[in-house]
Amino acid sequence: MSLDTYRLLGRSGLRVSPLALGTATFGNEWGWGSSPDDARRLFEIYLERGGNFVDTAASYGGSEELLGSLIGDRREQLVLSTKYSTLRTPGDPNSGGAHRKNLFASVETSLRRLRTDRVDLLYLHVWDFATPFEEVLRGLDDLVRQGKVLHVGMSNTPAWEISRMQAVADLRGWSPLAALQIEYSLINRGADRDLLPMARALGLGVSPYSPLGGGVLSGKYSGPAEPGSTRRSFNAGLGMVTDRTLAIADVLRSVAEESGRTSAQVALAWNLHRPGVTAPVVGARTPEQLLGNLEAVEVVLTDEQVARLDEVSAVELGYPHDLLASDHIRAVTSGELKVESR
Repeated sequence: MSLDTYRLLGRSGLRVSPLALGTATFGNEWGWGSSPDDARRLFEIYLERGGNFVDTAASYGGSEELLGSLIGDRREQLVLSTKYSTLRTPGDPNSGGAHRKNLFASVETSLRRLRTDRVDLLYLHVWDFATPFEEVLRGLDDLVRQGKVLHVGMSNTPAWEISRMQAVADLRGWSPLAALQIEYSLINRGADRDLLPMARALGLGVSPYSPLGGGVLSGKYSGPAEPGSTRRSFNAGLGMVTDRTLAIADVLRSVAEESGRTSAQVALAWNLHRPGVTAPVVGARTPEQLLGNLEAVEVVLTDEQVARLDEVSAVELGYPHDLLASDHIRAVTSGELKVESR
């Protein structure tokens, strides 16, 4: 596989690279991230290797603006995605949320920053539990009809809400949801319960973010915590650095050593070959980090290595999934019968 071995995004005909370039690290206005010069190099490296799927968000602020300055005359070769609903202006209640006013204002802001007349993919960034889903769907459909947005998707939203929205969009002839962006990695496989099966059933292309678990899967957290390690303390506060996640990182490191690869490359390779996954989002602060991450498309894992990673990272699916998969249910529904599906 390579970056120019493109995949279809869900049930759309849109072709995207198997790794998307996340641009939240572009710029250092928040005290972290890459310098403008490094951001330019990151962008160039990704495009030089055949990448075409670039991810940003209205709430990224200067990062989104910096990306717009880098695109230039290469707009047509890019699949440009952005997101709306997170607060853009502190103190302004309507600069956040999924409602129509913020939707249109956010898209106009993104178009201005990105120096383009449309975005190829717009995600609702975070579900707000306040805006009626019909308002969201109709607003997204209006933007598609206006030509300012070509495809729409969801992120950080319950599976049942997305399922309802897709059904209503189909029934009313509104623009269907084409994509789903979720947090998904070896240390966070909660999406295995409902979100990923739902996406496969409804034809949503899945683009996982944080595929390295906030850096836990990069190998940097092995051994005891370093005194004064603010990044480790921050991720520990988010629940990312635990006995369980460090155990996963240990197995990952073992597989990486066997494969002659880095932990980050193996973690990304595991992610991009998961059923239903279209394109994990990779971010980097330096060109060296990005070059290493992009090599994940070349990693080949054995069935035994994948099984070890699956086993150590598995999550309980919970009710009703565990019940439905149990021997008892199989016995009472099928008995000794053998039924093949075709």
